[in-house]
Amino acid sequence: MESSPSDTAEVLGGRYRLGTVIGRGGTASVYTARDENLGRDVALKLFAPQSADADELKRQEAEIELLATLSHPSLVTLFDAGIDSRVPEEPRPFLTMELLDGQDLRSRIRHSPVPLDELAVIGAGIADALAYVHNLGIIHRDIKPANILLVRVRPGEPLRPKLTDFGIARIVDGTRLTATGTMVGTAAYLSPEQARGTDLGPASDIYSLGLVLLECIKGSVEYPGSAIESAVARLHRAPQIPADLPAEWAKLISSMTAIDPMDRPTAAELETVLRHALVSPESVPAVMAEEPTRVLPAPPSRPPLLTPENIQVPENIQASGQHTVVSTGNLAEAEDTPAPTLLRQPPRPPGRKRGSRGGSNDRRGKLAAAAATAIALLVAALALLSVTQPATSDPVPYPAVTGTLGEHLNQLQRSVEP
Repeated sequence: MESSPSDTAEVLGGRYRLGTVIGRGGTASVYTARDENLGRDVALKLFAPQSADADELKRQEAEIELLATLSHPSLVTLFDAGIDSRVPEEPRPFLTMELLDGQDLRSRIRHSPVPLDELAVIGAGIADALAYVHNLGIIHRDIKPANILLVRVRPGEPLRPKLTDFGIARIVDGTRLTATGTMVGTAAYLSPEQARGTDLGPASDIYSLGLVLLECIKGSVEYPGSAIESAVARLHRAPQIPADLPAEWAKLISSMTAIDPMDRPTAAELETVLRHALVSPESVPAVMAEEPTRVLPAPPSRPPLLTPENIQVPENIQASGQHTVVSTGNLAEAEDTPAPTLLRQPPRPPGRKRGSRGGSNDRRGKLAAAAATAIALLVAALALLSVTQPATSDPVPYPAVTGTLGEHLNQLQRSVEP
């Protein structure tokens, strides 16, 4: 489609004055244009005159509707859409988009092969954009170097890729916009399912992007030739990956260009592994491995419940039925029995006789120590009973103890009664 003198002499849509041609395709041409209402330069994509083909009309309308809903840093921004009605018999749809200062990836590849660190930036950006559109139920169907623009947002930063030209995009599971069996897309970058004319899904874009990344590495098209030759070639051989390519890159491109769409990674997975290459010293992507099944840790073991069988009862506390009996021994023999190890008595001073006054003091000290020990053991027994025995309304009987120790036990009994 050649531009006519009227293209640059007249204003489209009442506001856009056309400039020079900056791109040309099978169905449209792209111009620089001046938005006279806002005073800014834009890119204007002017479609060929409308034909009587209803499918072609639907395809053009679909592009306008799709682009109007998309907003992503790695997608070319759509500003406006309209109809060029300068020739009433041949209305021509047009789109106005942001005008980017840069080159497309096709021109970059012609200059030299793309280093892996730069390729990781390009691949991650396009994968992020594809994850966004795939999530909306849209596939691009024409991923190729000419549709990837490289722009520098800030000085010193790597070039940022932007995906453009959704002219033949389609809604997943929507109505086909082309006749059955018709190949839509650029022959060198078609997926196997596109070459067969079968139903497409998001994995078709992943395959095409894999061929684009491989071309950036090799500097040449993987499946050249005519449309038929290129389409048949990919059905009979896998892409040839350079032997000196790092294993991570080779594995990634092999998975992206798998014949079976189910074996290809999603755009989100691809974006994740390529972002890893941006921080890798060797600029290699991460390994895509299936996430193992997560096993929750076992809950911590509980301490054993206190039962009469696992309670270690001191030797001088004997269990009898539901009652615990504290054995105090023969108090008369306490004079000759050493104090328990819980309360060690100081050694008897040498030279003291049992009948002396010091001896009686020793006996009183022993009796007090024995009483204190018995009280301590009784308190421990009551604590154990409160844990192991159910509460009952009947008081627990204890053996009768006379003397000072008996008074202490009675006082203790009254203090614990409700």
